[in-house]
Amino acid sequence: MPTRAKRPDVPEPKPSRPRMRGYGLPRGANGLLPWSWAKRRLEGSRQYWLATVRPNGAPHVMVVWGLWLEGAFYFSTGRRSRKARNLARNPRCVVCTADADQAVVLEGTAAEVEDPERRRTFCSRYEKKYAWDMSDMDDEPVYVVRGRVAFGLRERDFTTSATRWQL
Repeated sequence: MPTRAKRPDVPEPKPSRPRMRGYGLPRGANGLLPWSWAKRRLEGSRQYWLATVRPNGAPHVMVVWGLWLEGAFYFSTGRRSRKARNLARNPRCVVCTADADQAVVLEGTAAEVEDPERRRTFCSRYEKKYAWDMSDMDDEPVYVVRGRVAFGLRERDFTTSATRWQL
């Protein structure tokens, strides 16, 4: 499935209060986090947690390296890895930043990046971020996760800052 670049004129998602009954969250918008807060964490995280679904419906969670690039999350993995096999059957997944006390949780769908220019951009930026040679990854898949919804959860003021963004 080809990937498409996010148009720069698309407005940032607006924050709203997540529906979390029993957690004491206020009803109003006071204290919601801006999308720029989430974007900084998505760009700045070194590790990410990726959750996929096994063929039997059981969850599979693994740490990955990746990039937040033009409004989507990109990562690479071995074609025969559990992650890749799970995504081939069910592209729905969840990506979380590593820092749980200032977490961003992104729910979306993964697709393999087929555009050679997009792959080159990913590899170049990935090599720079991780100081990792990607030259032997030509035959391995690169995935893009396009978010549907994201959550921002900041521990120090959780009840007032818990935020949801519809993407």
